[in-house]
Amino acid sequence: MGFTFAQKVLARKAGLDQVVPGQIVTVRPDRLLTHDNTAAIAREFAKIGVQRLADPAMSVIILDHVVPAASETYAREHQETRRFASAQGITAFYELGEGICHQVLPEKGHVWPGALIVGSDSHTTTHGAFGAFAVGIGRTEAAAVMATGEIWLRVPESLRIVVNGALPPRVSAKDVILRIIGDLGADGADYRSVEFDGQTVRDMSIAGRMVLCNMAAEMGAKNGVVLPDDKTRQWLAGRLPLPLGEGEEIYPDADAAYERVIEYDVTALAPQVARPHRVDNVVEVTAVAGTRIDQALIGTCTNGRLEDLEAAAEILRGHHIAPGVRLLVLPASREVLLAALHAGLIADLVSAGATLLNPGCGPCLGAHQGCMAPGEVTISTANRNFKGRMGCKEAEIYLASPATVAASALTGMITDPRAI
Repeated sequence: MGFTFAQKVLARKAGLDQVVPGQIVTVRPDRLLTHDNTAAIAREFAKIGVQRLADPAMSVIILDHVVPAASETYAREHQETRRFASAQGITAFYELGEGICHQVLPEKGHVWPGALIVGSDSHTTTHGAFGAFAVGIGRTEAAAVMATGEIWLRVPESLRIVVNGALPPRVSAKDVILRIIGDLGADGADYRSVEFDGQTVRDMSIAGRMVLCNMAAEMGAKNGVVLPDDKTRQWLAGRLPLPLGEGEEIYPDADAAYERVIEYDVTALAPQVARPHRVDNVVEVTAVAGTRIDQALIGTCTNGRLEDLEAAAEILRGHHIAPGVRLLVLPASREVLLAALHAGLIADLVSAGATLLNPGCGPCLGAHQGCMAPGEVTISTANRNFKGRMGCKEAEIYLASPATVAASALTGMITDPRAI
């Protein structure tokens, strides 16, 4: 019997010939990602009793969650993070405005096929889109990685999700992953490695694959992965400090053992929407069409890339959002923002009534920029919609694709983008 992607990566990183699901292995990550929570992690690191990081080159710090600082408290955390990075000799430190950590990490060459990435953020799974094994860890674990350069991981069981069929117009990767989560449930892939495959996935852009792997976290996955191909290599070309080495790309064996193999045909897939207050409370857009909205959000680490802004601009260009609706747009990174400016997309969106926010996490976590009030409704391209996610437990969040969010902003109610 052959081995899955997860088994192969973790065996290699552990220096073993082979591993089996359930086995505990000690591994050395290639990168440790932290963000605004670095100050809290640094305090945990100090408690361990060592003075210096085991490997400063392993750490990548990106300020993105509450940027610019929304209060003195956040400003102090940022200040502490800057001092820690300087004192420890961490050169991969990215200031506010550079963008969301899950976009900036690959843009700056810190992700590659076969890499082992750990990050103090649950959506570190995003980097599986590049053929990496990428997992979210806790703050205490991150501090321990800083101190020792190692971490133990349990080898996960694997699911293989095969998606075939040409996506219909105005149906995208976001609709695919929402449908999958709706079927499997928010705990349907708990501590599993999810391999996304099939012609539909292979036809997706890197941005689309990042959506799948990002939201794998929302069904409990330890990691999500799309196997590397020419698109991966082309996207990474010129970004990595060194060319990919021979044998770095890792693929599962043809006879690998999976816990489940799940197949989808998306030829007739309709736009999907996750209703409050669970990400797996998923229905076709027609089931909630007509629901009044107060706010629409396009961006975040899930859908803040150039093709997402293009999908929204294609619907909004030459029109104006409905009275009483707030449309927030935040590109995932400075690189994305510049590309959108050059393409004229920002002008299209702002002319349509959108409010442009700086690259970052912004309203997604509910700390600033677009917090909601009691009774308000937001439709968002983000990845979570539980109570209080955007700052108010008495508000409601619907999740959808950029096309659906843009169409809804245009009409003032949840709207099927195919009808525009």
